[in-house]
Amino acid sequence: MTQDNQSSLKEALKAMIEHYKLKGKLNQNRIKTAWAKLMGPTINNYTRDIRLSGNKLYLSIESAPLRQELSMGKDKIAKMLNEYLEEDCIQEVIVR
Repeated sequence: MTQDNQSSLKEALKAMIEHYKLKGKLNQNRIKTAWAKLMGPTINNYTRDIRLSGNKLYLSIESAPLRQELSMGKDKIAKMLNEYLEEDCIQEVIVR
């Protein structure tokens, strides 16, 4: 049905993202959106910065008690965000 030089829009977008190496930035933006949605407005308001570098997610939190609480649930945070993104892009969470 399709010719050799034709592909679906989904395949073309995946190829473009891989070619221009945009996957990291795309995932970072998706993680920021997921963080606000999954953690709620209170935790999101105390979050200064969310940065994805390789497979590590860096979270900058303003509140010391919240920082401590999130440090204890780093594995749960990684699992929850990976499930939301439907891929394993986060291996480690670092809370600062």
